[in-house]
Amino acid sequence: MVFDFSVALTWILFLALFPLAFFWLRRAWRILFRRDFSEVALRRGEPPADAERWAPHTGIANLVAGAVAVGIIGLVVVAAVPYSTWSAAAGTTIWCKFFADFIISRHAHKTLGKGAAR
Repeated sequence: MVFDFSVALTWILFLALFPLAFFWLRRAWRILFRRDFSEVALRRGEPPADAERWAPHTGIANLVAGAVAVGIIGLVVVAAVPYSTWSAAAGTTIWCKFFADFIISRHAHKTLGKGAAR
């Protein structure tokens, strides 16, 4: 095996799945089971006024993304899934999680009425 740029990026992506899965699952645990709404639908570091309303959406997004990341790690280690398969699944999971957080936070912080401050 020749160590080149693509091998380094492969290892970086695979090793990045470990902390991502940990943080996503820990966040889901805090939101869904400990009822800590301080990390729900954050926008500019602030939760919305009605964070409890958006907690299930954020918690489920984190739980699903964390579970998929753990599944990918397990499949790579145990079943030796091909690179193209697991990297596509990992990349899709990461992007979908970021988009889901963005969409949830924008809907949670939506201002109602004309002339409302943004």
